[in-house]
Amino acid sequence: MRGRQGRQERLEAVRTLIQTRKIKSQDALLTCLQAEGFDVAQATLSRDLKALEVGKVSDGSGECVYFLPGAAGPHKERERIRLHAHIHDFLKGYISIEWSSTVVLVKTHSGHSDPVCVALDNFDIDGVMGTIAGRDDTVAVFLRDGFCGADFFKRLQEIIPELREYVKAAH
Repeated sequence: MRGRQGRQERLEAVRTLIQTRKIKSQDALLTCLQAEGFDVAQATLSRDLKALEVGKVSDGSGECVYFLPGAAGPHKERERIRLHAHIHDFLKGYISIEWSSTVVLVKTHSGHSDPVCVALDNFDIDGVMGTIAGRDDTVAVFLRDGFCGADFFKRLQEIIPELREYVKAAH
């Protein structure tokens, strides 16, 4: 059995694995740790994950992966995970998009206007002046002069390549 030093080494190994790989389950993490020479029980690993405040977030493809909140790991990886969580929220609630000049309306499933609005805000799309979530199933996106709905939708498709829904463009 490893002592205090062994625990610190194991915690650092857990941090490194979570920051550098897409770890989807405790079993997968346990296997990785064992491959690195750590003799650790499932219950111990559970306590380690709790101590490190490890969470799970969607990776954007419908799978959930472990992440370390506030980790000192690569900033881009944390941003990628955060962005994928917003993409998941957007796709879960999204129905359609329509636009006319500098106003874009996003129709959502009932009760999804808030998370879709938050996702759009976090995509940080150039030309977006602001968004407003309706009570239930609509988000209004207001664009700055010089930007149009087609520009907005093109950028949204760059952020979310799997966005293949029907689009109604009002002219």
